[in-house]
Amino acid sequence: MVNRRNFLIFGGTLSVIAIAAAKGFPHPARAASGEAFAVTRTDAEWRAILTDEQYRILRHEDTERPFTSALNNEKRKGIFQCAGCALPVYSSEAKYDSGTGWPSFWQSLPGGVATRDDKSLFMTRTECHCHRCGGHLGHVFDDGPPPTGKRHCINGFALTFVPASA
Repeated sequence: MVNRRNFLIFGGTLSVIAIAAAKGFPHPARAASGEAFAVTRTDAEWRAILTDEQYRILRHEDTERPFTSALNNEKRKGIFQCAGCALPVYSSEAKYDSGTGWPSFWQSLPGGVATRDDKSLFMTRTECHCHRCGGHLGHVFDDGPPPTGKRHCINGFALTFVPASA
């Protein structure tokens, strides 16, 4: 039964979730749907090789604040790799400025990215992760430019950039 008390409790709960998401508090890592990855490490090993930001994003599916990654403004030709295992996942040729505050690409490199449904935050989205280590990269949306119409909205801290050699 909907009454004022239940309404306030539900509203308060939603507010706490929204504030936690906005502040970048990590939520517990979700199981990778039984997926097996070529690169696996213990939690301690991941913590040892990743920065705090990379660890929260890649291993706990967190999201960086918009406009905080230097890779959002990266304009050079080159390859964007998974920060967890160095797998090439995106080419600069597919990068564009979506205005969202995160590096955006209209397609991934073949064999670089895998996807799964993400039903967090009371909605269903398409989460994308590194095909080799399972590290969370970001989400894919259907509002991108031609030729794919896709927008891979990627956490810059989940990536490293390797410039093309001259």
